[in-house]
Amino acid sequence: MPNPQLSIMVVDDTKFSSAVIGHTLTQAGYADIRFASSAMDALAMHDQRPASVMVADWLMPEMDGLELTTRVRQTDEQTDHYTYVVLLTAREGDNVLSEAFDRGVDDFISKSSMSEQLLPRIFAADRTSQLINRLLEENRLMADNNAQLEAHNLVDSLTALGNRRYLLQRLEDAIRNVDTRGGACCVLVLGVQNLDEMGGRFGEIVQSELLKGIARRLQQLVRPTDVIARVGVNTFAIVTLAEDQHECKPNSFRRLHDGLNLKAFKTSEGYLTVRAGMALGSVVAHQSLPKPEKLLEMVERHLEEAYETNLITEVRRTAEI
Repeated sequence: MPNPQLSIMVVDDTKFSSAVIGHTLTQAGYADIRFASSAMDALAMHDQRPASVMVADWLMPEMDGLELTTRVRQTDEQTDHYTYVVLLTAREGDNVLSEAFDRGVDDFISKSSMSEQLLPRIFAADRTSQLINRLLEENRLMADNNAQLEAHNLVDSLTALGNRRYLLQRLEDAIRNVDTRGGACCVLVLGVQNLDEMGGRFGEIVQSELLKGIARRLQQLVRPTDVIARVGVNTFAIVTLAEDQHECKPNSFRRLHDGLNLKAFKTSEGYLTVRAGMALGSVVAHQSLPKPEKLLEMVERHLEEAYETNLITEVRRTAEI
């Protein structure tokens, strides 16, 4: 049974031919039929409301059926839609048809046999266009769902630590805690300087092994109440609350620096050593409160200095954050 709501567009510069096609389709039960007398008119109508099936004459002035098909495919790419294109042709030969298929044409109807071929071809186009557009819609919905999940995801898939979004949420909580209860909070950003070098030398598998190993070691080295997250490709961050600002000093985190730089990690390529740099920022009660993202970005900017000095770089907060 035909789908009466199937959107069909007939493109032909010959009114008689369009009338014959339209009458045949109407008699078969199709109700949504539009007519365009040129390829340009068809494109304008298609932009307003895409057709599911387009029946077009191959030979038309200004723009032929092949060029029309190309333009329709370009439009469909932008709208996640598929238009099943059938060309009317008096041309014969495998080479001619092969060129048309390469240009994106779906099917042909010979003008000499149009009365016998039109409806069977349209029935097939109906089924195919519905299937393809249903799949496109399902893919779009899946992509939207994945985007929504990603927008709320708080876990780094590689290390199973929190991700940047998670870290910023917990950092905001820590800053709020300092504001209401006093004390201080520290933000330590750790960067693995030679991660790309290790990846280039040993491959992505070893690179992933190193990141997982760093995550496990950090969990062993920090306090249970500290927050650890992977905030970049080669960077981690730790948020910790302290009784006063004197606990937010480089010496308080020397064990982390030494624990990563002085003890190798076991990988499938043997024991490998990383070069880790650390930058440290803090928030103290009775000071202006920074935005979490601004604070984290400020500390991250000092990683290069930490790499050069091989020390934990203490960051002095400026009024801009």
